[in-house]
Formats: sequence, structure tokens, C-alpha cells
Amino acid sequence: MPGGRRIAAVSDAHFDVAAGECLALIGESGCGKSVLASALLGLLPANAQAAGEARLGELNLLAADERTLARTIRGRMIGLIPQSPAAHLTPVRTIRSQLEETVAALTDVRGRTAVRAAAEMAAERAAFPADHLDVHPHELSGGLAQRAATALALVGDAPLLLADEPTTGLDRDLVDHTADELRRHVDDGHRALLVITHDLAAAERIADRVAVMYAGRIIELADAKAFFGTPGPRHPYSRGLLRALPDRAFTPIPGMPPELGDLPDGCAFAPRCERTTGTCAVRPPTTTGIACHHPHVPEDLRA
Repeated sequence: MPGGRRIAAVSDAHFDVAAGECLALIGESGCGKSVLASALLGLLPANAQAAGEARLGELNLLAADERTLARTIRGRMIGLIPQSPAAHLTPVRTIRSQLEETVAALTDVRGRTAVRAAAEMAAERAAFPADHLDVHPHELSGGLAQRAATALALVGDAPLLLADEPTTGLDRDLVDHTADELRRHVDDGHRALLVITHDLAAAERIADRVAVMYAGRIIELADAKAFFGTPGPRHPYSRGLLRALPDRAFTPIPGMPPELGDLPDGCAFAPRCERTTGTCAVRPPTTTGIACHHPHVPEDLRA
């Protein structure tokens, strides 16, 4: 940053995603979720640095050069549904031409008729209307642009799909359709899905596990059924996210997330947490999938 200042946008991100599994990464805006996805694809800005390892098979994505990322990884091994789809679509070409180009580049389909049919099938998977295939991106609504980006990401059947807010701008029926289609993408057991979302209802519908991020750090990793059901999440922040839902307590978490450039020395959530004690002045370690000095204890363990 200007003046030599550094910001740790993501730290202590320890997780895995297996073939046949969906991991939902949730948390408030600005907590580092999209930065994490960009790091995996080598799409960070030039002034960013990444350390550690992110392994896809034997390949360390964080150490891969641009040639490897461009020719081997992006689209072929990792598909991306971007957070801002309109900015990723080529503005001077129709959706059909972009889909056909992607089919030709990422699959073995050959022949004009076959490529056209495969492109139309990809559009159908994402519920993109056939009568909009020959329009340009600027003629699409936000929801249609989202569906076009989803169709493009599904073409290559990549072993890992990163879906960054894939349901933005969609009504509830289309949210459910998109979530179900993404779930089908991994249900054959050969592909994995990392979905970044604010939509906790969609996360509950699709995820096997949930990772909660706060202030650039993954603070809880849990089984989705236990997280959304019984016994529920253990971190106070995670429980606050669920309580804020309209179909639950509809009670917002007090306060605002800290700026990533001005994090406290201890627990970043402490200023907003009802369970804070003096212990929280020390940064909590991540143990058994949770980073908290005072996690909620399930009733059966408490007994």
C-alpha cells in the first residue's frame, strides 16, 4: 500500500475441498473471501503477495507461473463464476459466440453444429434463455449476466469450480435452480465446488461443509447439517450470522467489522462479541476447526 504499509487481506486460511464435495465460504463483505478465490487463480493485483501452499493435485497454485495458470489451470482445472459477471464478459461479442468459443477451447466437441448445440445446452443448464443468446452483454440485466457467467463456467467441467456469489441478482426460484445445478456439478464424485456466498439459504441448500471468514481469517469450519441445524455453529460470530436471518431471530450483529489495515492484536471479533473477556486480548489459535477463546459448547458435551 502507499507509504510501504501492508495489509493482510487473508491469513490462516487452512481448509480442503474434496472431490464430490461443496464447501461454502461465508462472511460479511470485505472479510477476504473474494481475495482468497483470486489468489487461487493467480488473479491478485500486482502489488499483492501470497505465501503458503494451495495444492490442486500435485500443483501448488500459489507458485505457478502465468503461463501455467493461463494454459493449464484457468477454465480447464478451475472454473470461475466471477462476482461481477458483467465485467468478465466480452462487451463486443454476443453471449452465443462467447459460449461457442469456450466450448471449442475447453471440450472435445468439434463441428459448427455440434459446438452450437453444446453452447445452447450450457445455457440451458444455467437457465439462460435461448432467445437472449444473440444479444451483447450490455443488453442483459444483472441476473441474466450472472446466468451467462455461470453457463460459461460450467462448460469445461473443471475438477474445481469457484463460484463467487453465483446467485447475485437472481430471484428465489432461480437461486434454487442455480444452487441445484452447481450441486449436480459435484454429485458425480469427480469434481469439487467452493462457493462464496452471502446467501445462507443457498449455502444450506448446497453445502457439505461451511467455512466462516471474519477479518481475513477462517474462524470456523463445520459440517453444514450441524451448522444450520443442531447443535448449530460454535463461534459467536457464526451464531450471529444465523440469528440475523429473517426466518430466525432477525437480530443484526452489533457494530461493524474492523478495517483489515487496523486489526486489533487479539480476537478481531471481540469488540462486537457478548462473550468477550480479558483472554480475548490474545489472538485465539485455530483448534478443532474453530478460532475462539469462548466457543459455544453443544449441550451433549456440556453434560
